[in-house]
Amino acid sequence: MSDPDELHEECGVLGLWSPEPLPVADLLQLGLFALQHRGQEAAGICVSNGKDLVIEKDLGLVTQVFDEARMQRLRIPAANLGIGHTRYSTTGSNLRFNAQPLNVRSSKGILAIAHNGNFVNALQIRQELLEHGAVFQTTNDTEVMINLIARYARLNLVEATARAMRELTGGFSVVLMDRHTVLALRDGNGVRPLVIGRLPNGGWVFASEPPALTLMGAEFVRDVRPGELVWVEQNQQPPLSPLVGERGRGIGGVQAELRSMQVLEPRPTPCAFEWIYFARADAQLDGIGTHESRIRMGERLAREAPAQADVVVPVPDSGIGAAIGYSRASGIPFDFGLHKNPYAGRTFIQPTQEMRDLKVRLKLAATPAVAGKRVVLVDDSIVRGTTSGRIVQLLREAGATEVHVRISSPPIKFPCYYGIDTAARKELVASTHSVEEIRALIGADSLAFLSEPGVREAIGGPVCLACFNGQYPAGQPEEEVRKEALETEGASIP
Repeated sequence: MSDPDELHEECGVLGLWSPEPLPVADLLQLGLFALQHRGQEAAGICVSNGKDLVIEKDLGLVTQVFDEARMQRLRIPAANLGIGHTRYSTTGSNLRFNAQPLNVRSSKGILAIAHNGNFVNALQIRQELLEHGAVFQTTNDTEVMINLIARYARLNLVEATARAMRELTGGFSVVLMDRHTVLALRDGNGVRPLVIGRLPNGGWVFASEPPALTLMGAEFVRDVRPGELVWVEQNQQPPLSPLVGERGRGIGGVQAELRSMQVLEPRPTPCAFEWIYFARADAQLDGIGTHESRIRMGERLAREAPAQADVVVPVPDSGIGAAIGYSRASGIPFDFGLHKNPYAGRTFIQPTQEMRDLKVRLKLAATPAVAGKRVVLVDDSIVRGTTSGRIVQLLREAGATEVHVRISSPPIKFPCYYGIDTAARKELVASTHSVEEIRALIGADSLAFLSEPGVREAIGGPVCLACFNGQYPAGQPEEEVRKEALETEGASIP
């Protein structure tokens, strides 16, 4: 089971279209390896050659799901497009039927979809669809969008997708395909990331983060803009309007336009936690590097909350960038005082207190670098506080004389409705405890969090800070909902 004191993003999404046959399944599998950190509960790939469409998905990591037998089934002749997904559940339980891509038969043929984020009005729209005879096979909100698109039988796929975008609220990035094309879209606030890459043969790739493009041999082109819908269209008929085209030329003179429609008014407020924690350190999102931002967070944190100490120690891996910045700004030496077991992976341990304590020890061990030292421990966030307390205890057992905890984000006081699996508000330690009370709970000598202005300055652009201040730029449900909420609404489960 996943650690209840860690934040988890919902998903990584991936799409590929080529003007000629390619080993699409193998390229998508490579790309999903680069997005594995965005979801470890399930993985899936859908491929097509213009005639056949095949989906393989299951619970587990990419390496566990895509064994040789599954890959062989995905390697259909002349495949030239497909989408992929890695999942962490935030709406809908971690069950096999919730794994993505999801598919549906419609008047537009078979559609498949992969989604990162949450639709905050999914419950309401789903109920309306049920009243009009829709049948749901899963309990996640992604199926709401694909049913909404399929419902608009008189519209073509692009127009139906644009209409669905206008009806849905929340934070989301989506890749969608039929047998012939791939579409990609982003919510008007750009809460969840999505980037565009170009293959050497004139094909196109869409991914949650740029490292997936690199692994697939694609060159980064740009981010999908907030509120934008893009899709690949061969030069066979006049494009729709209003559109903007970017051309890629394939082998043999085949041309494909990357078409674009600005469906929603852009109001950029991407999720701050993409830079604080979620995105890979080598990613650049909306023109802002994640590693550089984390270093700036640490530098600002050192100015806001200095400490008298001998060594700066990160909680690996997400605290490394901020710890480097804290060390640089404070002049206190940086060292790895915690060793992370690279083979611990996802450990399924019964949730007793004793076993949770052992799980922390399985993943982390203190090094001799902290013995006899006053330690500044740098981490990205505190959710419930239980893991932080166990890490402080590990350092003390290893001989640390003082432990000063510094967090490179503000206190998390509110739940996220845009694709982060935070606890219910009553379970968030900062929503019911002061900073001093949290310090006492985790057993630290001092505790400080980075301020909201500090986060904004470090990232250098507009960001969503809803989990810190309760201001939800992309809307919110009428009441706090849990990720299993759709399971009580009459879903038809196979």
